[in-house]
Order: sequence, then C-alpha cells, then structure tokens
Amino acid sequence: MTTAEATEHVVRRAADVEYEPVDAAEGMRKGVLLDEDAGAPNFAMRRFVLDPGASVPEHTNAVEHEQYVLSGEYTVGIEGDTYEVSAGDSLLIPAGAVHWYENDGDEEGAFVCVVPNGDDAIELVE
Repeated sequence: MTTAEATEHVVRRAADVEYEPVDAAEGMRKGVLLDEDAGAPNFAMRRFVLDPGASVPEHTNAVEHEQYVLSGEYTVGIEGDTYEVSAGDSLLIPAGAVHWYENDGDEEGAFVCVVPNGDDAIELVE
C-alpha cells in the first residue's frame, strides 16, 4: 500500500484553526493548519500573522522552512541579506539559516510556512 492510499483526506475549516502567540516573537501568532495530528503524514502547514510593529529576533531552526506570503509587506533577513516581501512572494529558508522578521508597516502581514513534521524549535541567536 502506498502512502497516498494509506492517508485519509482532510478538510480543515478556517474557523477551526486556533492561533497562539509565538513565544520568541513580539506581535506574531501561529495557527497550525495541518500536521501529523490532523493526519498529514509528512509536513506541517502553519499560518503566521505579523501584527503591525511585530518583530522576530534572529534565530535558527533545525529544519528548512518554505514560506508563501499571503498578505501585507514586511522585511525578512536571511543569512545577512535583507528582503522586502509582499503577497505572492515565496521564500526558502534552509535548515540552520539565521533569519528574522520585522513588520514596520501599518497592515498585518501573513504567510504560510511548511516544514517537515516533528520538532521545529526556535533557537535564538545571541
């Protein structure tokens, strides 16, 4: 039996997603859209919201992050390079890369972030 045959389909409604503050960040919230608890066998898909004035300090993660900007405009730093991103932009942040976020605008920013299932702990850079 293949993975596709063994996996049940899932439809998760937006109203069922709970958003929680991200401990290491000021003004950022995370909602888990799909992960292994919801039946996704390989990847977790999360939606992050950056409030106006939000900032996330320099940090690393043990796994790669693939992101798609849904709304707003904000700044992302990756390994010493700085990018202004907006709706429709995509980012690949390699595992272990130092990165940060800042929303200096007046509008909320939001993005989808996909990572492999498992631990995705943030390690702050000092």
